[in-house]
Amino acid sequence: MAAVSKRAGKASLLSIAQITEMFSRLRELNPKPKTELEYSSPFELLVAVALSAQATDVGVNKATRRLFPVANTPQAMLDLGEDGLKQYINTIGLYNAKAANVIAACKILVEKHNSVVPQTREELEALPGVGRKTANVVLNTAFGQLAMAVDTHIFRVSNRTGLAPGKNVREVEDKLVKVIPAEFLLDAHHWLILHGRYVCKARKPECAGCVIADICRFKEKTRVD
Repeated sequence: MAAVSKRAGKASLLSIAQITEMFSRLRELNPKPKTELEYSSPFELLVAVALSAQATDVGVNKATRRLFPVANTPQAMLDLGEDGLKQYINTIGLYNAKAANVIAACKILVEKHNSVVPQTREELEALPGVGRKTANVVLNTAFGQLAMAVDTHIFRVSNRTGLAPGKNVREVEDKLVKVIPAEFLLDAHHWLILHGRYVCKARKPECAGCVIADICRFKEKTRVD
């Protein structure tokens, strides 16, 4: 087993050199990673991420391609109303609850934030339907803050590879922020989620084509026959 650096401590099974090499390869493969959710403003991103809970980005994009040309500001969304919003997002799971939360969040944005999406975690998490993960995505992707949003893909990759093993998403998030070198931290969320979505898949990871397979600590790597 490779030596674990003092900086990584118990947060990672990998050394800082291995972590640096891991993200260097991911960066070389995709120098400018970005979310697959389609948006053109912080508000559109906030809505898209809120809608993406327990849904696919593909499904959300299909809905928002119809929704955003009609309502892409908090006031326009309020004018659309909860029932009106449901007509655009009824193909997305949990759309009733999501519609209620989006409309409630828009009311707060209009009344308390002058229709501007806030740039602090506390203010974002005070919005209905916005949890820590959603807030982190908005902070990182819309505002360029060093926030780490851990979803099911990042949780899986972090545990499998030994990068930041943890029992829950908050534990993994805290470890990732500690062990990922600063030069990679802003884009790390995107690299990890895309890697988990297309390579390090839940049921059958494509280890044979993985660019970090030799660094990864996963004991059940799939092999080419």
